[in-house]
Amino acid sequence: MIQAAEIKEHMEVVGSDGDHVGRVDHVVGTEIELAKFDMGAGLKHHMIPLTWVDRIEDEKVCLNLTKDAAKSSWREKH
Repeated sequence: MIQAAEIKEHMEVVGSDGDHVGRVDHVVGTEIELAKFDMGAGLKHHMIPLTWVDRIEDEKVCLNLTKDAAKSSWREKH
């Protein structure tokens, strides 16, 4: 299991298909908050659960689902 401490601010988040999902703003509890000012995140903060993280590789957070699957299931921060 990936430890939250391994995930650093500004790391790129990519889907299992290698496509850009967003950039890490910070980790909040059991979720990663994606940076608002990232075109991949649609200029809004989105939250993704740490359970979606498959591995950390080459300074990237690699998810266990595709970009499209992540974007259809992420939670918008209000």
